[in-house]
Amino acid sequence: MTEQIKSLVEGGKATAGPPLGPALGPLGVPINKVIEEINAKTKAFVGMKVPVTVKVDPKTKAFEVEVGTPPVSALIKQELKIEKGAANPKEEKVADMLIEQAIKIAMMKEESLMTGSRKAAVKTVVGSCQSMGILVEGKPAPESLVDIDEGKFDAKIDSGKTELSAEEEAKLAEERKKMAAELEKARAEQQAKADEILAKMDGKEDSEKKAALKEAGIATALINKLVVPAGMAAEGGGAAGAAPAEGGEKKEEPAKEEKKEE
Repeated sequence: MTEQIKSLVEGGKATAGPPLGPALGPLGVPINKVIEEINAKTKAFVGMKVPVTVKVDPKTKAFEVEVGTPPVSALIKQELKIEKGAANPKEEKVADMLIEQAIKIAMMKEESLMTGSRKAAVKTVVGSCQSMGILVEGKPAPESLVDIDEGKFDAKIDSGKTELSAEEEAKLAEERKKMAAELEKARAEQQAKADEILAKMDGKEDSEKKAALKEAGIATALINKLVVPAGMAAEGGGAAGAAPAEGGEKKEEPAKEEKKEE
């Protein structure tokens, strides 16, 4: 019967120490070779925790390393160097992704997504950007999905182009800073506007306050944070008073690809 050792390791930095070493030792496998294979298979996920399963045949001492991958949303945040997606992805944008970066992530997840083609995997990554408030090639994700369907990026997708020039990297970093500043300013303006409205409505019903804030264009997440029913407030907040942790990030689903694999 095959023995299985499961562990979380930092991409490309597994060692023969705990937890892997002590678990593998009694099985009689060449620990250093197992570690080398794990690091080779996880080097693309440096800085991230990766699930790893080592399967060992007790009789032959043969081993097999299976590596899971982090969610698409985690890979996007890692690639774009952002901590989280937008709280209100329809209105807020936190970063811009180039198609090469989407291809890179798609290639990392291609096997686990089981989309049938690399193009479909890229579409899955771009779809995840929509729920995180991330532009793709300077456009909202739905528009970039149309470009992908029309074949605009076929050459790059087919060739697996993932490299960015130093100039492109610098431009993306500058855009992130600009978006962050604009987002901070917009949130401050919304907060000030909401505070002004609520000050004028002191003593009014919560439903009236929410209606007034909504009519003024205040983001739903901020409304739910500011207008907390008395019972919820007494209990220390709760669902109605909490802003979304990752603002619309959701579990990715493979995009459907009607065409045959290219």
